[in-house]
Amino acid sequence: MKVAVMGAGAVGCYYGAMLARAGHEVVLIGRAQHVEAVERDGLRLQTQQFDERVGRPRLWASVDPAAVAGAQLVLFCVKSPDTESAGASIGPHLAADTLVLTLQNGVDNAERLRGAIAQEVAAAVVYVATEMAGPGHVRHHGRGELVIEPSSQSEAMAQALAAAGVPTEVSANVRGALWAKLIINCAYNALSAISQLPYGRLVAGAGVRDCMRDVVAECIAVAQADGVTLPPDVGQAVHRIAESMPGQYSSTAQDVARGKRSEIDHLNGLVVKRGEALGVATPANRLLHTLVKLIEDKANGVI
Repeated sequence: MKVAVMGAGAVGCYYGAMLARAGHEVVLIGRAQHVEAVERDGLRLQTQQFDERVGRPRLWASVDPAAVAGAQLVLFCVKSPDTESAGASIGPHLAADTLVLTLQNGVDNAERLRGAIAQEVAAAVVYVATEMAGPGHVRHHGRGELVIEPSSQSEAMAQALAAAGVPTEVSANVRGALWAKLIINCAYNALSAISQLPYGRLVAGAGVRDCMRDVVAECIAVAQADGVTLPPDVGQAVHRIAESMPGQYSSTAQDVARGKRSEIDHLNGLVVKRGEALGVATPANRLLHTLVKLIEDKANGVI
């Protein structure tokens, strides 16, 4: 099938390349510098098991959102603040039966995207450690599972992804899984960004685990007040991340290091916003959100 990746960063490039390796036609839609590198040399996919380049005719790249035309599956991987605008840019070019799968941080992107396009949208929870090591070069550090919410095409797409080496399951409680992933991100992302440390070194810092415990407790309280059914082992899952991905920097840390705006408003900031609406205090999340925003504002000359 034809697959389009809207927002070809580290996550989109990894899954797109895996599908291309399995024989699907994949187009990566991204920034000019990245597109030029892929068109010139192919996409370098560097994993712990192999290091190879994937290029034409299986994989190509474009800066034009219209390149989604003809795709049966769109992996929607843009940053959360860009969900509506990116959706509007691809909507006119999508076939009526295209499935758009949101592979994004945060818990409300699928709902927001449904307001921007008419096609079927399914949320996915992403468990992967990747980074862009340079234009046209994605480095995979570990994991890669996807959990997809049910839709008319989810089972078929899950089978295609699994056949491409991407462990995928369809779950009726994707909302709970998205919140569990959000809680992990709230625990690690801001602290990794502020300290510019990978997870393994980060948790060795004095008081860090206690801070994480406070953040997680607030997130759980907000989720429960919002009627979310969380997996029973959320706290354990938070601790396991540092053990399974000790060398990983959070996506927020990578954005901050490059002077880019991060998704912090949709991580700790979302917990603060939902907490205010539900009457749940979130001082630890508020502080982390404020500190990251300060760093971003300073880098962008706002303050």
